[in-house]
Amino acid sequence: MATESAEYVRVADHDDLVEEGRAVTTVEGQPMALFHHEGEIRAVNNRCPHMGFPLAKGTVEDGILTCHWHHARFELSCGDTFDPWADDVQTYPVEVRDGDVYVDPYPEPDEPPVEHWQNRLEAGLRDDLRLVIAKSVIGLLADDTDEHSSSSPGTSSRHVPYTDLVRIGLEFGTEYRADGWGPGLVILGAMANVYDDVRPEDRRRALYRGLLEVADDTSGEPPRFEQPTFSNPDLSKDRLKQWFRKTVEVRDDDGAERCLRTAVATLDPPEIAEILYAAGTDHVYLDSGHTLDFVNKALETLDHVGWEHAEQAVPTLVPRFTQARRSEEQSEWRQPIDLGELVFEFHGDLPDLLDARDAGGWEPQAGFVDRLLSDDPHDIVDAVRGAIRNGATAEQLASRVTFAAATRVVQFATTNEFNDWNTVHHTFSYCNGVHGGARRVDAPALYRGALHGAMSVYLDRFLNTPPAPIPDGDPDADPETIPEKLLETFDKEGEVDTAGRLVADYLAADGDPAALKATLGRGLLREDAGFHTLQHVEAGFEQFDLADDPDEASVYLMAPARYMAAHFPTRRSAEQTFTIAERLHQGERIHK
Repeated sequence: MATESAEYVRVADHDDLVEEGRAVTTVEGQPMALFHHEGEIRAVNNRCPHMGFPLAKGTVEDGILTCHWHHARFELSCGDTFDPWADDVQTYPVEVRDGDVYVDPYPEPDEPPVEHWQNRLEAGLRDDLRLVIAKSVIGLLADDTDEHSSSSPGTSSRHVPYTDLVRIGLEFGTEYRADGWGPGLVILGAMANVYDDVRPEDRRRALYRGLLEVADDTSGEPPRFEQPTFSNPDLSKDRLKQWFRKTVEVRDDDGAERCLRTAVATLDPPEIAEILYAAGTDHVYLDSGHTLDFVNKALETLDHVGWEHAEQAVPTLVPRFTQARRSEEQSEWRQPIDLGELVFEFHGDLPDLLDARDAGGWEPQAGFVDRLLSDDPHDIVDAVRGAIRNGATAEQLASRVTFAAATRVVQFATTNEFNDWNTVHHTFSYCNGVHGGARRVDAPALYRGALHGAMSVYLDRFLNTPPAPIPDGDPDADPETIPEKLLETFDKEGEVDTAGRLVADYLAADGDPAALKATLGRGLLREDAGFHTLQHVEAGFEQFDLADDPDEASVYLMAPARYMAAHFPTRRSAEQTFTIAERLHQGERIHK
């Protein structure tokens, strides 16, 4: 806020101010409160930095200015706050000349605006302060309504690229959570992924939501202490992969971290991914699918901020492996049909299947997904084996399994218990994670992951009994009116089938998919959406963009629309806080 001219401006008569004790004025658009206290004249911005209440209505005692709205306290001479949730108040240099009081309305700032808001963001993360996080995001991305990858600070009205905020959240979330990579960082990565899909005015909301989740996830948690790398820099990928899998097998956190940290320091990113996915598929459907989903999101987050942050981020994934529940130990995977035995038999045969596969390439047959959705797990395994023999890549196989998982969501019967939405969601998010891994590296582990996903799709079959019909979509529908109807649907409880039908109608009538995703993003970000809902929408957007067939693509947007409708409306408390921050940023008087 410094200018080339630092000229002082007359603001009050000295004797009048001494007699009254305080005064209010405006200098070049800046509201100022003037105080005579303990023989000194002080000038501060009259807007409380917390929520804009006039500080001139506050109390001054013993050198402390107290705002009378939320009792934020400030050291009057320098403006520093006693309360981190309030921020420091701007002070102005004062001179008394010939009986008049002058102030410098444009003092040199203590720190540049970008540095200030970055520091405030870290304070908001540290103390889990929603309003501080919201104000910091808005301050750092002020007027960010254009592309996020162009200018640097000082060359446009936008301050920093969105990746700077993701980086700050990543660094904080990996350092201040002893239990490693958590749900908050998953959502931060997911919100970075949808950044370009939501409306320009919702982009700040997306990062705000991700950073809120990081703050909540780390609140009250002890910090993380790193294990060192091995001193031998010549360990091969195969040796580190072997060691990492063995340490995960016996749930040895420290040993596993040393292996993984050494791998990050010495190997290329695809090799790291291969090691992670191998350990993640040694057991079946780890932690209800969360382990591979978290791995995928960690790697995608590094795509945003750069692989140079892998040394800090990737080793924090270790607890996701060592603490994970192994599904072959769960009864539903063992009875009445021993799915664990089927899976491990497949694991044993996989090397030979890959060696003997047709090099000519594989095209999925018309009934392949129907087989994945069938009631016979043996036939599902046979279908996967046949696809591999015929040349299916891990990416192709994972794509088909992911579509089957999305179909389960679209055909989820609302006669089921509400919590069963989580079951079909976990399968879909897991399969999306496997598909993401398969697009990153073509490794045997991803074939195993695809089969694990297919078995979970099989277990979810009872949630499609009876199946909800997949709407065909009305090509004569009016796509101009559907977005608002969809948002109105989210304002009501239980409009699951209506939401799915509106999406089908919109796409059948040649509505703009980008506008539909923006509408879904708008509906998502105004709600207090939970971890699973935020995950689900991001995965649906990702798979929609990857789909070649229009009918399949529509399923990937119907799935999140139905899931959102099942979980909305909410209290919208996070949006209320963000709206307050926006109004304060625009100079509105919240107290009025």
